[in-house]
Amino acid sequence: MELGLKGKVAVVTGGTEGIGKATALLLAREGATVAICSRNQARVDSVGAQLRETGAQVLALSADMGKAADIERFMQAVVDQFGRIDILVNNAGTSKRGAFLELTDEEWSADIELKVFGAIRCSRLAIPHMKKNGGGRIVNITISSAKQPGAGSYPTSVSRAAGLAITKAMSKEFAADNILVNTVCIGKIKSGQHERRYKKEGLTADEYYAKAAKDIPMQRVGEAEEVATVIAFLVSDAASYVTGTSINLDGGMSGVL
Repeated sequence: MELGLKGKVAVVTGGTEGIGKATALLLAREGATVAICSRNQARVDSVGAQLRETGAQVLALSADMGKAADIERFMQAVVDQFGRIDILVNNAGTSKRGAFLELTDEEWSADIELKVFGAIRCSRLAIPHMKKNGGGRIVNITISSAKQPGAGSYPTSVSRAAGLAITKAMSKEFAADNILVNTVCIGKIKSGQHERRYKKEGLTADEYYAKAAKDIPMQRVGEAEEVATVIAFLVSDAASYVTGTSINLDGGMSGVL
C-alpha cells in the first residue's frame, strides 16, 4: 500500500529507542523526511546515522521534551532546515509507577512536564505549520491503562489519561483544518526502559519478557515495530478520515475498548 509519505516532514520525539526509533525508521523507509530528538546525545548520533542509511533527509538533535526551551529549539530547527512540519508523533516519555503516598511533588511534576506539557508544546508549535500546508497528522502515544488505571499506576496512568483528553479535544478543534489527531494506547512493548529494569532485577531479557507476558492474552510482549506500523497507518493518506480515536495495542490486555 502506498502511504503517501514521500515529501512529508515527520517529527518523532523520543526517537532513539523502542517505539520512537522503530517509527522513525519506518517513516524514513516510506520516503518521509524525519526529525528525531532525545536526551541522550550518543543515541541521537547513532540513530541519526541509521536513518540516513535509508536515504532520507534527517535531523537528529539532543533535546529534553520536559523543558520548554529545548522543545522550542528543536521544533524551530526542524522548520529552519526543512521549511514545514506535516507529521508529529508525541512519543517521548517514561513508564514511572509508584504508590500514591510515596510519590513526591517533584516526581509528579517531572512526569507531567515530560508527557503532558511535552505533547502540548510540540503540538502548539507544529499546528500553525500544518495549517499553512493544508493539514497534518498528530499521534500521541499513551497507554491502555490510562483508560483503566490500576493501583500504584501513578503518575503514568494520570499523565497518559491527560493525553487521551488532549487527543479528543484537539481532534475536534482542528478537524476543519484537516489536522487529524489520534492516540495509540500501548501495553507491554519491548523497549530500552524495560530492558534497563530487568537488569536491575537480575533477569535476562528473555526471562523478563516471559514474566511480563503471563498477564497478556496473546502470551507475548509486543514489538516496537508492531506499534510503528499502526502509527505509520495513522499518519498516512490511508487514514484520511480517522481522527479523535484511540487504538489499543496491547495484545488484548485491556478490559475496555
